[in-house]
Amino acid sequence: MAIKLFQPSINHLEKNAIVKVLKSKFWASGSGIGNVRKFEKKFQKFINSDTCISVNSGTAALNLALSLCEIKNKEVILPSLGFVSSANAVLLNGGIPVFVDIDPKTLCIGPNEIESAITKKTKVVLPVHFGGFPCKLDIIQKLCRRNNLFLVEDAAHAVGSTFNKTQIGSHGDAVCFSFHPVKNLAMPTGGLISINNKNHIIFRKKLLSRRWCGITERKSTSYDVKEVGNNYYMNEFSAAIGLAQLSKLKKMIPKRKIIAKKYFNELELEDKMPFSTNCSYHLYWISVKNRDKFRKILTSKGIESGTHYRPIHSFSLYHKNCSLPNTEKIGRQIVTIPIYPDLTNYEIDKIINTINKINSKF
Repeated sequence: MAIKLFQPSINHLEKNAIVKVLKSKFWASGSGIGNVRKFEKKFQKFINSDTCISVNSGTAALNLALSLCEIKNKEVILPSLGFVSSANAVLLNGGIPVFVDIDPKTLCIGPNEIESAITKKTKVVLPVHFGGFPCKLDIIQKLCRRNNLFLVEDAAHAVGSTFNKTQIGSHGDAVCFSFHPVKNLAMPTGGLISINNKNHIIFRKKLLSRRWCGITERKSTSYDVKEVGNNYYMNEFSAAIGLAQLSKLKKMIPKRKIIAKKYFNELELEDKMPFSTNCSYHLYWISVKNRDKFRKILTSKGIESGTHYRPIHSFSLYHKNCSLPNTEKIGRQIVTIPIYPDLTNYEIDKIINTINKINSKF
């Protein structure tokens, strides 16, 4: 049986939670046993933010967060190495994505690249904590304050990551999380926006309306609609699983770090994801020269792998004549390998030994 690239860690807690929601017969958000609101409150306490608003995906979180920043015809600085949702959210809100290069060691964008890209039209800086590795938020925050810019973090990979001993999610004006089944905190589908801004009460009110079709001032069957919104609600099943996952997160993240440290110490590769106790390791990446051949051999040995990601500026929709040498190199060579709490020691050793044997022949 192949070693999966990603796999959620579940037990009786998730199973019991699902049965409870089924029996309640309240499956949508906003009524019944209220798992969605419970999850928001517990996650807010976990990351220590001003407020949290749950949604049905990380993509929805990005769309709504950027809607707060009024970016129409304005520029948003972001990396090209990442999932396309971050750039799509810029376009959907009328903004202009400006791609900058990454640090080849962490695959995150750095302050120097950001500062060089700032113009009079810049409105938002949107860093991605790639693989859970935290960006240099202290310097990025200072840059944003100095230039009166919004800081919207893509933390889709970073549940459980920290910066300066505080949880990712407690820094930017808006921080967007994803709770896809392969993520550190898994749900069938889910996302969340964490707000840390002096206007967090106003922002929360706007987001509550925009995540549910623009509906406001609801009293019984009466309500008003003052602006366009979407149906971005999280459902009760996802929230119930999220609560179970959150209760186990402090045990699951250390297991990921143990695996990452072993990979870093024992993989005989020059280019690989560095080890940091601040990283939650949603994924672990290596860089190889003959990627297609490398991955085929891994598959033949019963080890799944991935490529996260093809650079966004290489897609037809975003094609631009920009020079991003680090991004383009890693985009050709990156391979992601299995990392999740339920990997056995035998499987971890097999992955390491197999990669080292392949690498020695290249």
